[in-house]
Amino acid sequence: MATPTFSKSRHVSQKASSFTESVIREMTREALKHGAVNLSQGFPDFSAPEDIKRKAMEAIAADVNQYAITWGSKDFRDAIARKTRSYLGLEIDPETEITVTCGSTEGMIAAMMATVDPGEEVIVFEPFYENYAPDAILSDARPRHVPLRAPDWSFDREELRRTFNEKTKAIILCNPNNPTGKVFTQDEMEFIAGLCQEFDALCFTDEIYEHILYPRGGADIRHISMAQIDGMRDRTVVVNSMSKTYSVTGWRVGYCIAPPEITSAIRKVHDFLTVGAAAPLQAAGAYALSLPQQYYDTLQTDYRARRDLLLPTLEAAGFKTFVPDGAYYIMTDISTFGFTDDVEFTKHLIREIGVACVPGSSFYSEPSLGQQQVRFCFCKKDETLHAAAERLSKLKSRL
Repeated sequence: MATPTFSKSRHVSQKASSFTESVIREMTREALKHGAVNLSQGFPDFSAPEDIKRKAMEAIAADVNQYAITWGSKDFRDAIARKTRSYLGLEIDPETEITVTCGSTEGMIAAMMATVDPGEEVIVFEPFYENYAPDAILSDARPRHVPLRAPDWSFDREELRRTFNEKTKAIILCNPNNPTGKVFTQDEMEFIAGLCQEFDALCFTDEIYEHILYPRGGADIRHISMAQIDGMRDRTVVVNSMSKTYSVTGWRVGYCIAPPEITSAIRKVHDFLTVGAAAPLQAAGAYALSLPQQYYDTLQTDYRARRDLLLPTLEAAGFKTFVPDGAYYIMTDISTFGFTDDVEFTKHLIREIGVACVPGSSFYSEPSLGQQQVRFCFCKKDETLHAAAERLSKLKSRL
């Protein structure tokens, strides 16, 4: 009897074959390989707050080192409920409406796997954070894409309405938005909410950048949660995390807020995906979420200064920039540089100039839509941004 030959395609699922590894995290590896200043992946290169780190170390020393309750330690869930009440004005039951997850990444996929059935559709605004489309595929859903159009990243309301149908299970909203920095207005949120109610759809809302906003005169730049909109409290899953607000992206402590029935389903999926998030880091999280308003005011001021340092640097180097109203990324247009696509340009920037960014095509369902865009992040120390500025100043002379 002949020995069966190994077939790679036979042993890899169609789901896993339908998307690539993270391009964002690949850019970090490329930056390390070529010694480039890393303005690609969105993690701070400055220290997390000392008091938050100290609370984690104290918890470890106090032997908070075993499993927490699967859906989150009580002190952390209570802290989430208190902060949600004070910041969003929503009363959340920490016993039935909160699931602590291994980062917002797990929160989103757990929520989708808990609610979406095969063949149903999930609407995704694009450009989108690269995890969302694979999340839909892994949940056996069909992603449907609706464009946000530069320069203000607005969407066509009739186009969005046409995308909703009887198969629509949910829409994913990232607000403030990664990668564009768009902050959705009250009017936009109410329009989306109306469609969700009309078509009996859910909203998965990624609010990880809720405290990173840049108010400006004459514009309504403020964070609005979809769960705050009339009629949406019972059809919204809020996904959030400690990562960005407290500069601890490596801790992987996130959470989902959802109505009890949906929370029960999320908890079951979460339990068998990861069992639970790190117990001592949840103890530190309970402290972090209780910090006074001054902490968030300083966070916003510091990030505005970083944004305003990087923007003129990019413009002087020849990029067309789209000024973000929130989050800590700047999307840019690279058409003045004469490259055929964003991937070729990104490779040149890393290897010849020494600065890493993310090719825009990774944020689109059709790569051609982003072939003249790249994204930079500015969650970095001033000296990192100054080093990037020095290198980028040589960009025009190298072309």
